[in-house]
Amino acid sequence: MIVMKFGGSSVANAERIRHVAEIVKSQITEKPILVLSAMGDTTDHLLSAADLALREGVVSIDKVEKLHRNTIQELNLEAAILEEVDPLLAELQTLLTGISLIRELTVKTRDYLVSFGERLSVRITAAYFNSIGIKALAVDAWHAGFLSDSNFTSAELDEESWDRIPEALRPLIEKGIMPVITGFIAKDRQGCITTLGRGGSDLSATMIASAMNAAEVQVWKDVDGILTSDPRIVKAAKPVETVTYDEAAELAYFGAQVLHPRAMQPCIKTGTPVRVKNSYNPAAPGTRIIGTIDKKTGPVRAITSRKNVTLVDIVSTRMVGQYGFLAGVFATFAEHKLSVDMVATSEVSVSLTLDAANDLGKLKQDLSKISSVEIKTGKAIVTIIGDVRRSSEILQRAFGVCVLLGIQVQMVSQGASKVNISFIVDDIQAGEVVTALHSCFFEPLDKKI
Repeated sequence: MIVMKFGGSSVANAERIRHVAEIVKSQITEKPILVLSAMGDTTDHLLSAADLALREGVVSIDKVEKLHRNTIQELNLEAAILEEVDPLLAELQTLLTGISLIRELTVKTRDYLVSFGERLSVRITAAYFNSIGIKALAVDAWHAGFLSDSNFTSAELDEESWDRIPEALRPLIEKGIMPVITGFIAKDRQGCITTLGRGGSDLSATMIASAMNAAEVQVWKDVDGILTSDPRIVKAAKPVETVTYDEAAELAYFGAQVLHPRAMQPCIKTGTPVRVKNSYNPAAPGTRIIGTIDKKTGPVRAITSRKNVTLVDIVSTRMVGQYGFLAGVFATFAEHKLSVDMVATSEVSVSLTLDAANDLGKLKQDLSKISSVEIKTGKAIVTIIGDVRRSSEILQRAFGVCVLLGIQVQMVSQGASKVNISFIVDDIQAGEVVTALHSCFFEPLDKKI
């Protein structure tokens, strides 16, 4: 058994749904379970409709309705599906009317609102599979065993989901029915619809795959897998054949927006392999994400960067021998609700990075009570993901590149996972550094091959 997750661009319209069907048909003997996102820009359209109802009291589902009715018509599904879709559209209309009347949109109502995208998507796609002779059933996540807490917009799945999911889905598989399941959504114990936050649709798929002991979960995107670098910066970037869970998590955090780290947690728990594939190029092998890699590879797996970072340097001789100093520093960041990205410390100083979107005036004022503070904006984090056993080689070559470029590295940090080495340069230097590092670590290997 495998689990196949398709994102919004993969099921954006009738043509894309037909294409997805061809991909699924090619692996139908693997007993696939499908997990789908909302079609195309449906979630954005739903939120825009809510904003219109909230601000102007105007109720309109025109964009959502047009996309789904046109898709139904193009797939010749009117007779098979309208009795399922019409009630959902009517329910959506009623919800927006309520928002327009009370002029309020709570996080609970927002989750209910955006759920219509996935619920419509699975019904249309399942109907199409049935029309081409593949027995399929649209399943809302709560009927597939998903139980969450009540943290609306960022819900976490309850431990009971591990047992509920197999109980709900095994009978369908045994009957030869392919479940087509809504990603991104669940219900709490009170029966309220929740959404799973960032990476939620991928989390839905990995949770199903792990709970069902699937052979593999395939996450179908619009890229050929995880690449050695951002192809917009490095034209020679190429797909990475295999990475570990830790490496994939670090890549995602530091800029490679392919798979959110939280989506991999179920697979890490069970050792279930994840494969990132391209629905626009299904012949490409994609990237496999697993626990460990035994075969010999190059020292570096990928290089990524993240711009618009702020560097905060905190210096105080009071740090020496003061066990509570760093606790006070981080308590100040917590008080201002600021998430720290990178950290490097010495006996008398600590340097760290933050998202540049934050206003740090008050933070600096508070930190200045216990230390001298310097805040530098316009920085970028360059991250090298590689083999921990070759970190000395990686550091030597990476900083040799920076010396040749005449670029001053302003901070260095190696993560606790030991698979990433990150350093700070100016924003305007990031592209040049990433390109040169990619050439150093990857392109000479290509020439030798």
